Amino acid sequence: MPHVSVSVWIQAPLEKVYAIAKDNASFPEFMDDVVSLTIVEQEGNRVVSDWVGLIPTFRLKVRWRQEDVWNDENHTCAFRQVKGDYDQLEGMWEFIEENGGTTLKTELDYEYNVPTLGALVKKVIHNIVIKNLEGMNAAFKKRAEG
Repeated sequence: MPHVSVSVWIQAPLEKVYAIAKDNASFPEFMDDVVSLTIVEQEGNRVVSDWVGLIPTFRLKVRWRQEDVWNDENHTCAFRQVKGDYDQLEGMWEFIEENGGTTLKTELDYEYNVPTLGALVKKVIHNIVIKNLEGMNAAFKKRAEG
């Protein structure tokens, strides 16, 4: 299963960056690749939401239901797809106070199979996933520093 790891340093306090990330209903306001995000269930630090994302390269929309489990003490969020277009999608956000700001680390394991497409397309999809995660990080950075 492909694995992606990206990180970004944000010149903003950890609590501010963490609060922006926890407010996932607002993602469509500042993330170009998130078409819509609807919270369907919320209880304590567990949030279930329906996502519609955009893959501009293919002009394709992907849909999935995601469960987020937030750990406020450790400043992490474990997330996984409950159902949707991916064969598998799960990962972790980790927020670390560092150098007078916050480092946001994203770890993601995913599987997205298109039966008739080969290894070349899987490489393209992998690059799109990396670009998407880097775009999310850039959006968090812009929102927190702005």
